[in-house]
Amino acid sequence: MAFLADILSRVKPSATIAVSQKARELKSQGMDVISLGAGEPDFDTPDNIKQAAKDAIDRGETKYTAVAGIVELREAIAAKFERENGLNYSPAQIIAGTGGKQILFNAFMATLNPGDEVIIPRPYWVSYPEMVALCGGESVFVETTTESDFKVTPEALEAAITPRTKWFMFNSPSNPSGAAYSRAELKELTDVLMKHPHVWILSDDMYEHLVYGEFEFTTPAQVEPGLYDRTLTMNGVSKSYSMTGWRLGYAGGPLELIKAMDMIQGQQTSGTSSITQWAAVEALNGPQEFLKERKAAFEERRDLVVSMLNQATGLHCPKPDGAFYVFPSCADLIGKATENGKVIESDEDFVTALLEQEGVAVVHGSAFGLGPNFRISYATSTEALKESCERIQRFCASLK
Repeated sequence: MAFLADILSRVKPSATIAVSQKARELKSQGMDVISLGAGEPDFDTPDNIKQAAKDAIDRGETKYTAVAGIVELREAIAAKFERENGLNYSPAQIIAGTGGKQILFNAFMATLNPGDEVIIPRPYWVSYPEMVALCGGESVFVETTTESDFKVTPEALEAAITPRTKWFMFNSPSNPSGAAYSRAELKELTDVLMKHPHVWILSDDMYEHLVYGEFEFTTPAQVEPGLYDRTLTMNGVSKSYSMTGWRLGYAGGPLELIKAMDMIQGQQTSGTSSITQWAAVEALNGPQEFLKERKAAFEERRDLVVSMLNQATGLHCPKPDGAFYVFPSCADLIGKATENGKVIESDEDFVTALLEQEGVAVVHGSAFGLGPNFRISYATSTEALKESCERIQRFCASLK
């Protein structure tokens, strides 16, 4: 359609949203579908957070706010960064937006010129390269492997940096692989970045509280204070506090960058929902004990899913350290055929046939830049996970 902007030709729709939509359509047609495609906790928002929102409404906190967020929220975010990450940001260095997506998008929009490069490890969250494209930049992908637990090596990062590199897009724990970098592994990467003062770091810490076993979360500016002045540390309340629909992400970073993002957001959406902001104040300042309980539940689910998938014919599933995803390989099943004779030629064929034959919705790995794999979100009930893994085992065993 000639009316539409040329930039749209560079952008693809979100594969995770598309999978969820197809699962809903099949359910509406009467099919028994278990959807493991959405990156959304099945736990409810804690009652104290919901009550804080109700109290804010009753107090009349329903007006426009400052673009970057109410002072109380920015103070709570600054306190969180200092308490949990050892990062010292003033409230003026903090911005809140309508979800983590807006934070990322505004950061790219504020900094990218045509030809600027953003280094993105594969597999990546589906929206990273699309945001870069919409903001006029170029994505430079760094390969990872199952053998490296889907983590980028310092050598690969070094090789990807050019004079045009503007950002290194870092996500730990990772969506879609669940890969999380230890302090030592992260220090190796920050050592590389210290040699290249023109490269900025955008650290997506959205799954910070979802790490398992003895794993200790760290973030780049915490591990290497020398990167503080060129790091934007992004987080949010959606995953840890089960507030996906509330839509609130936030970031701390250099004042000049935050001011630029504030200016863009002021012409885009202005401040995020005032009610959501007061709920987020309570989330960050209120009781945190429930995080351990929910983390324990996610860890049990991870262990169940990894065990059952590794018992499926032709699948190999590494055990990740964080988030609520696994990213198994179906490479050994490529070239096999379904019961109705359909040949599995790609990971997308695999997930399509799995959905049609067994009613299990997952996302193909090539949507995240790496196949033949697929992503499963285990942020659902143990019963649903057991049933879905049994169906996956049955499907894999049926391939000829």
